[in-house]
Amino acid sequence: MNLLRTKSLEQLQSETSTDQGLRRALSRTSLVSLGIGAIIGAGIFVLTGQAAAQYAGPAIALSFVISGLGCLFAGLCYAEFASMIPMAGSAYTYAYATMGEIGAWIIGWDLILEYLFTAPTVAAGWSGYFQGLIKEFGLALPACLAQAPLAYGPGGLTATGSLFNLPASLVIIILSILLVIGIRESAAFNNLMVVTKVSVLLAVIGFGCSYLLRHPGLGPRNWTPFIPPNTGTFGQFGWSGVFKGAAVIFFAYIGFDAVSTSAQEARNPQKDMPVGILGSLAICTVIFIALSLVLTGLMNYTLLKVDAPVVLALQAANAPVALRFVVEIAALAGLSSVILVMLMGQPRIFFSMAQDGLLPSVFARIHPRFRTPYVTTIVTGAIAASLAGALPLSLLGELVSIGTLFAFTLVCIGVIVLRRTRPEFTRPFRTPWVPLVPILGALVCVAQMLALPAETWLRLVGWMALGLVLYFGYGIRRSKLNRPANSEPAS
Repeated sequence: MNLLRTKSLEQLQSETSTDQGLRRALSRTSLVSLGIGAIIGAGIFVLTGQAAAQYAGPAIALSFVISGLGCLFAGLCYAEFASMIPMAGSAYTYAYATMGEIGAWIIGWDLILEYLFTAPTVAAGWSGYFQGLIKEFGLALPACLAQAPLAYGPGGLTATGSLFNLPASLVIIILSILLVIGIRESAAFNNLMVVTKVSVLLAVIGFGCSYLLRHPGLGPRNWTPFIPPNTGTFGQFGWSGVFKGAAVIFFAYIGFDAVSTSAQEARNPQKDMPVGILGSLAICTVIFIALSLVLTGLMNYTLLKVDAPVVLALQAANAPVALRFVVEIAALAGLSSVILVMLMGQPRIFFSMAQDGLLPSVFARIHPRFRTPYVTTIVTGAIAASLAGALPLSLLGELVSIGTLFAFTLVCIGVIVLRRTRPEFTRPFRTPWVPLVPILGALVCVAQMLALPAETWLRLVGWMALGLVLYFGYGIRRSKLNRPANSEPAS
C-alpha cells in the first residue's frame, strides 16, 4: 500500500466534468457572498475594539492591512487550486493531488476542526447576541437553557448548573434543514444575511464619517498618537503591538476558504472560484479597515475593550437608539451566515472523502429531490448542535484556530509542489510570484500557529492521532487508490 500515492490531475478533472449529482446553482455573485458570509462574523463586531485597546491603538487599521496581506497570500494559493481542481473537497482534494493519500487524509481530518467546530463556536456567540436582543424586549430564557453546562477557564472545565444552550443548538438545526432542502435556497438566505450585515456596517461607517466631519477636532485627537508608544512589553503597543494585533484579528478573516468547498456547485468554477475567494477577501478587508478607523476616531481606543465596541462607539457619538438595535440585528445576521457557510463546507469534505473510499459510502449519497449531500449534512448538523449545546465557546474556538492555519499552510506548500511536479498543466488562474507568495503565506500561518498556547498544540496532536487510527483502521483498506482495479473494498 502506497501512502504517498496521488490522484492525477487528469483523473480529478475528469471527475469534475462528470455529473455526480450536485446542482450547479452558484453564480459568481453567490460565491463572493458566501465568502463575505463566512468572513464577517463576531470578529469584526468584537475583536476590533479589544485588539485596539490592548495591542495596537488606532494603528489597528494597520493590523488589518498586515493580516489581510497574510490571508491574501493563502487566498491566491486557494484560487489557483480551485480553478484547476473545482471539486467539493477543497484543501483535502488539493492535498490528494500533491501530497498523496496520507496527506489528503490528514488535511481532511484537520478540516473538521475548522468547519465542524466553527459552526458550534459561532452558534454559542449567536446565542449570546440573541439573548441580549430579547432582553431589550423584557424577555429571557430559563437559566437552565441559556448556556452550556460546562465552562472553560484557567482551571479547566467547570459545571455551570445549566442543562443545555438551547438557542445555539436550535440555530444549527434550522440552518441544517435549510441546507438539506437545497443549495440555491441556502445561497439565497446567505445573500440576505450578507446584504443585511454589510448594509449595517456601511451605515455605521457612514454615520461615523459624518460625525467626525461635523466634529473636526475629535478624530485627530483620538488618532494621536496613531501608533502609541510601547509600554516596555512586547506586543503592548508600538510596532510590536501592531503585529500582535494582526495576529489576534487574523481570525476575523477565517472562512474565505469555505468558498472552495462549493466548487462543484458553481456554474463556471474555473473563472468564478478565484473571483469568489479573492473578491470576498478584498471587500471584507476594506470594510474592516474603514470600521476600525471610525471606531478609534469616535472614542479613545483605551475605552474599546468591551464586548460590543461598535455599540459603545455609537453611544459615545449620540447615535440614534434605532441604530444600536440595527447593529445587534446585523451581528445576528453576520453570525447566522457564518454558521450556514461552515455547515455547508463540512458535509462536502465528508462527501469527497466518501467518494474516494476513505469514509463509508453512505456519506456520498445525494438527496434524490434536492440534490444535496443530505446524509453528511444531517450528520454534521447533529454533531454541531450537540457540541454547541454542551461545550463552551472558548474551548471550541481554540480548536478552530490551529486547524484552520494548518490547512492554510499545507495549501500554500501544495502550490509549490504542483508547480514543480506538473508545470505543464493548465492553470486558469495562476498564483503570482511563485514560490515567493506561497512561502510568505506559509510563514504567516506558521507564525500564527506558534503564537497559540502549548495546550492547543497538544489537542491538535491528539486529534491527529485519533484521525490516523481511523485511517489505518478503516480508510486505508477501503481507499479506491489503494486497492486493485475492479475489486471490492475489504469488509
